[in-house]
Amino acid sequence: MSRVCKLTGKKPSSGNNVSHSNRKTKRRFLPNLMKKKVYNPETGKVEKMVISAKGLRILKKKMS
Repeated sequence: MSRVCKLTGKKPSSGNNVSHSNRKTKRRFLPNLMKKKVYNPETGKVEKMVISAKGLRILKKKMS
């Protein structure tokens, strides 16, 4: 599964793990992605999308 949201374009970002002794090692922050079936009003079909949790909230807001 690709780690990019189809709606918002969110991708993994990078940062540091910081230990108690303040040593730093690289880490990745992954977006909260899910496979969902979403209705597309332009085509009138239900499509499978890889979408982030924030993207789902945006869709809910636009639909209501």
